[in-house]
Amino acid sequence: MRKFVSPAIVILLVAGLTVTGCASKKYVQEQVANSESVTNGKIGEVQTSVEANQKEITALHQTDAEMQNQIDKLSATAKEALDRATKAGKLAEGTFIAEVILTDQDVRFGFDNYKLSDEAKAALDSFAAKVIEKNIGAYLEIQGYTDNIGSESYNLSLGYKRAEMVMKYLASEKGFPLHRMNVTSYGEFNPIADNNTKEGRAQNRRVGLILMK
Repeated sequence: MRKFVSPAIVILLVAGLTVTGCASKKYVQEQVANSESVTNGKIGEVQTSVEANQKEITALHQTDAEMQNQIDKLSATAKEALDRATKAGKLAEGTFIAEVILTDQDVRFGFDNYKLSDEAKAALDSFAAKVIEKNIGAYLEIQGYTDNIGSESYNLSLGYKRAEMVMKYLASEKGFPLHRMNVTSYGEFNPIADNNTKEGRAQNRRVGLILMK
């Protein structure tokens, strides 16, 4: 005997398959949508991170440019001081703060003299007060100079003595730590005025104070 399937059953089966197919399609669509949402979110995070990194890189470039511009404006001896301190590992930031030149008008070393006068001490007191007030915590290089009277070797020694006297005064009277200071001498080299005149020689008998951190 042949078995007959009821038309109603066939319709139900077809309807069931249709519903199942729709459900499966909807599920796939939801999964795709969720996946796209997650992907878009991750892309957004990446873009945000990239933008932040670009801003940081731009800021670093600007800082480097500003620092280079500042260094370009320094005197040759200030640049040398910064380089020496950097190589010696004395600086936390490797940056220049200030260059102060104390000439004979301020310090009044006088010819062939390295002792500090009252005027010199007053000038150093003013310098120290500004550093202490700002609480800079800087590293200081003290550079000694002379006029061109005398031999090169003698003037190098005299320049060193002048710088050393300044360092000792700042340490003993103003509490500057010795390990945060260094002295060097340029002697008669790098004059800032004409050594052929009395006034020029007086200006060349000077001390340079280079503040860095």
